[in-house]
Amino acid sequence: MTIRELTLNNGVEMPALGFGVFQTPPEETRAAVEAALSTGYRHIDTAAAYGNERGVGEAFRKSGLDRADVFLETKIWISDYGYDQTLHGFDKSAGKLGVDQIDLLILHQALPSEFDKTLEAYRALETLLADGKVRAIGVSNFMVDHLTTLLDRATVVPAVNQIEVHPYFTQREVQAFGVAHGILTQAWSPIGGITFYRDGEHRSTLQDPVIGEIAKAHGKTPAQVMLRWHLQQGRSAIPKSTNPQRIAENFDVFDFELTGEQLVAIDGLDTGRRGGPEPADITLESFGRPIPEA
Repeated sequence: MTIRELTLNNGVEMPALGFGVFQTPPEETRAAVEAALSTGYRHIDTAAAYGNERGVGEAFRKSGLDRADVFLETKIWISDYGYDQTLHGFDKSAGKLGVDQIDLLILHQALPSEFDKTLEAYRALETLLADGKVRAIGVSNFMVDHLTTLLDRATVVPAVNQIEVHPYFTQREVQAFGVAHGILTQAWSPIGGITFYRDGEHRSTLQDPVIGEIAKAHGKTPAQVMLRWHLQQGRSAIPKSTNPQRIAENFDVFDFELTGEQLVAIDGLDTGRRGGPEPADITLESFGRPIPEA
């Protein structure tokens, strides 16, 4: 089954496979996004904290594509949480992207020590949605307890929760909660690039023998197999690269299908070990930094 579009809980359609620019230097972002759009990607994921929203916007304008044909997603950083601050955060991101409307705007992290600020930030997203300045809203790196508290207070269920998901870390409880409440899981680090361990070995998912055998059976690369795994299980995935050949390779995942046994084998690789920061450890003191004006 070929899955190219996912329908969010408010009816908005989003390309299932996006292109990410996490840790892509601003000076390299424009060229990388130009290559992605030329390849066929129509979903670009960035964030205020990445410092490269401007490059994404420049690449989109240079592409000559219609605005309606490119799905732009970005994130509000914790330093801009609070109702008025988050409204202004939208202005900063929209200004850097050079657009009037953002397709998907999400909160980058929960702020557990000051969750009231997180709730006020989400209330601002609801206002932006009601005003038509964004087409869908969501969250990122929210765990079940964060989502539970948010749903008790929110009037709009998040369309997306972007979390770390790859074969070595699947966060099944968070994914299951999302399914139960109509929240789409979107995978960052979808091929496990952030983590290089398994059973004490310094080996990445790209070198995993189980994934390697499945890749060989399909005449595909391990990265392509992992992206296909996400798509067949109904997730959105946002791989990143600055290499044009790899950008194209990561998009070439719509012409094969993993078997049920192969999906189960990949699911069985989960280590339960997180590669990114612990969501409970996110504080303004440790992670706060000012987001420049547009």
